[in-house]
Amino acid sequence: MNRSDQVSFTRMDEGTYEDYQLLHELEADYLNGTPKRILAQLAAQGEESLSGYQISRLEHGLQSATRAERDGADIDWIVAALIHDIGDGLSPQNHDRMAAEIIRPFVREEVSWVVEKHGIFQMKYYGHHYDWNPDERDQFKDNPYWQSCADFCERWDQMSFDPNYAMQDLDHFAPMVYDVFGRKAWHADHLKPGVVVGLPPSQH
Repeated sequence: MNRSDQVSFTRMDEGTYEDYQLLHELEADYLNGTPKRILAQLAAQGEESLSGYQISRLEHGLQSATRAERDGADIDWIVAALIHDIGDGLSPQNHDRMAAEIIRPFVREEVSWVVEKHGIFQMKYYGHHYDWNPDERDQFKDNPYWQSCADFCERWDQMSFDPNYAMQDLDHFAPMVYDVFGRKAWHADHLKPGVVVGLPPSQH
């Protein structure tokens, strides 16, 4: 970066109007690169991810998204299924909440809530093996998105650990990632608080 492309300050309270206008312009370019960075992080999960499973975390996301697409889900659900475990690399203890914060500004509230809570809902399938409460998710029973999360886990998440499942590759989903993460963040047109779309009927 040239010196002309850098601010004059070394502490923020000394920044000028011109400094912050420059940062605003540079930030816009950086924000436009978000979809590319999302795809790069997903691709990295094909090289390094949790061991012990028969497939990588990338393949798990691809399988989940492929199932969503084949069920006729909308683009919000498909991209959410693709990236729902994207936080595993840097934040395995709260990967669900990390993934939710990544996608929250760009999809309807129902979808980001499901991504945020899917870790607790998934305990239904294995919690008893660790003497955990497999019904921990029932604390959210009165939430309008509860059934959407239960269905997401049942039909797309917990099903997608199969090395023999014919899944789409990352290039297939790339245009959808660019579409969703290219939206104007926090715009009312796609946040839709309180709207329950639910999952489409299963095609399997």
